[in-house]
Amino acid sequence: MTEHEKHIVTAFDRDLEGIQAQIMKMGGLVEEAILGAATSLETRDEELAQKIRAGDKAIDALEESLNEEAARVLALRAPAASDLRIVLSVMRMSANLERIGDMAKNMAKRTTVLVQMQPIGSTTTALRRMSRDVQLMLKDALDAYIQRDEALALDVIERDRDIDQMYNTLFREFLTFMMEDPRNITACMHLHFIAKNVERMGDHVTSIAEQVVFLTSGKKPGDVRVKADRTSTDVSLSPTTEG
Repeated sequence: MTEHEKHIVTAFDRDLEGIQAQIMKMGGLVEEAILGAATSLETRDEELAQKIRAGDKAIDALEESLNEEAARVLALRAPAASDLRIVLSVMRMSANLERIGDMAKNMAKRTTVLVQMQPIGSTTTALRRMSRDVQLMLKDALDAYIQRDEALALDVIERDRDIDQMYNTLFREFLTFMMEDPRNITACMHLHFIAKNVERMGDHVTSIAEQVVFLTSGKKPGDVRVKADRTSTDVSLSPTTEG
């Protein structure tokens, strides 16, 4: 390898390191957003909710910067197949992280409405636990990416079933509260939208874990993932308004 070729390889490695550092920074901000939004809901902390809403701009800016850098690398470096997978995976992961950040922001928005209403049982505590599980899934998905750990990524994919089951349970609770007292309907609808957002966060984390499997093996996970959220297919569970 000539000195010129060595220089190109070294420059490309630096580019990849920079891109991967950005995705980890973005992931850290999204983890904080998930936990912060859930905490603000449970503690009825409007100031924290506002902080989460404002912080989403930093997540969006990182996604934009990361995509610009990835596009530059693709244009200038013409990476080989294995390196191309890294760049494409990071771009897909950043899109999923941006969507999770949006959902955390939406949770915080609804918190500012819900603090004006009476609490509904222990549902906000359950939502915080559900959010915490999604945050831990995201942490493991990002660790799996850095460590190129396919087994950990597959474990994250499997854990999404638990999130779906939590959502199903919460949905039934919301229906019960609404039937018991019509005055609970508005608050329960807001809480249901939050629960659905958290469930969808789990789906986006699963997509990130699938990118890790793709990166490590060159293939998407072999088995079609079966959703345990039955509210979209079971007529008796279907909400009247889509979340």
